[in-house]
Amino acid sequence: MSQKIEFPKNFLWGAATASYQIEGACIADGKGESIWDRFSHTPGKIANGDTGDIACNHYHLYKNDVKLMKEIGLKGYRFSIAWPRIFPDGKGNPNIKGMDFYKRLVDQLLENDIVPAVTLYHWDLPQKLQDLGGWLNRDTTDYYAEYAAYIFKELGDQIPIWITHNEPWVVSHLGHAQGIHAPGLKDFKKALQAAHHLLLSHGKAVQIFRQSNLKGDIGITFNMPYVYPASDSAADKEAAARKFEYSMNWFTDPVLKGHYPERLYEWYKNKNILPELDLDDLRTISQPVDFMGLNYYSSEIAKHDPSEWPNEAAWVSMGRSVTDMGWQIVPEGLHDLLVKLNRDYNGIKIYITENGAAFNDIVTPEGRVKDDQRIDYLEKHFAEANKAIQAGVNLAGYFVWSLLDNFEWAEGYAKRFGMVYVDYETQKRTVKDSGYWFKKVAESNCLEL
Repeated sequence: MSQKIEFPKNFLWGAATASYQIEGACIADGKGESIWDRFSHTPGKIANGDTGDIACNHYHLYKNDVKLMKEIGLKGYRFSIAWPRIFPDGKGNPNIKGMDFYKRLVDQLLENDIVPAVTLYHWDLPQKLQDLGGWLNRDTTDYYAEYAAYIFKELGDQIPIWITHNEPWVVSHLGHAQGIHAPGLKDFKKALQAAHHLLLSHGKAVQIFRQSNLKGDIGITFNMPYVYPASDSAADKEAAARKFEYSMNWFTDPVLKGHYPERLYEWYKNKNILPELDLDDLRTISQPVDFMGLNYYSSEIAKHDPSEWPNEAAWVSMGRSVTDMGWQIVPEGLHDLLVKLNRDYNGIKIYITENGAAFNDIVTPEGRVKDDQRIDYLEKHFAEANKAIQAGVNLAGYFVWSLLDNFEWAEGYAKRFGMVYVDYETQKRTVKDSGYWFKKVAESNCLEL
């Protein structure tokens, strides 16, 4: 017997992308170099030596891509603006041709009744600013604010949903502590410094947004797993709490509560890895936002392990099946995380701004992509999101990652997340079975199990 699960009226069903991952056109119309242009051209950094030079060529094929969005029933489309396409040097005079591309894209979306949700920063910092220290340089927060102000001025009356930053944890820790993302640094203390400046730049952008009296909503997107303790021991519970604070609260608390998590702040201070943070900045960082964006892919179990520096917490396998990224599939973690965020942050409005899975998709001789694993993954996560809504979580929308197969950062083109298959040689797009399945969900605003 089938079960019908309904979502709230006006629930926003969409898909998400990011500029460097799909646009290509890396030097077209005056675009400047980004840190990902530089990083992807550095030997040994990206799987198979791939780069985002061409990617999905969305810069030239955007009209066709908007048609595909309409075909699979998207009500909303989350995309990011490439800062170096607008300011090739990161500052100074804007590049009008770069801005015109996004204006054309937004016009196309609005003509097709698709709500545009704009991310101002999805990791592609202008290389010229990296040369000046990047996110370790406090001045970058002012350059970002100037960039944001210009985008607000040019697009502010057309965009109802704004996201200042995508996943500051990834930018700071994968880019500055682990070195597997641009700019490729390996210094935990510098990662914490970069994180502080990312959050400060967010606050400055929110201030400008409010001063501009724009009608839309503004927020910031965080990525986080739900963290379960490996046992009921105090040591494991504390380790899980540190992992949570490391991946979540270090970013969410400054924005939504106006302070860093006290326990982890003292922990890092005692280990002498806390940079000099100007805590007066927290007044700017904690400007009121209209929503929180959540990117969810997996959950983890943590146990106490003194050898795991600096958090003394190690991941333990949950024994679940995994995606092509090796990420465990834990749908109930999404429910548990949404309920926790709702409780900890006073019922804040939440958008799931990314959720999806990479699988080894193959086009059949008949030209079809049967991605049943992705449908199963999304169906289970949609159901858990609905369960959270029934528990009182203020969830306003859900953006699947991703619209298109694309350049998956350090993995290059080896992993496919899209609801639309991309043949990178020909740029031919093929809607996968998941895309047609998604259309039914989005148009009916309900899930049939």
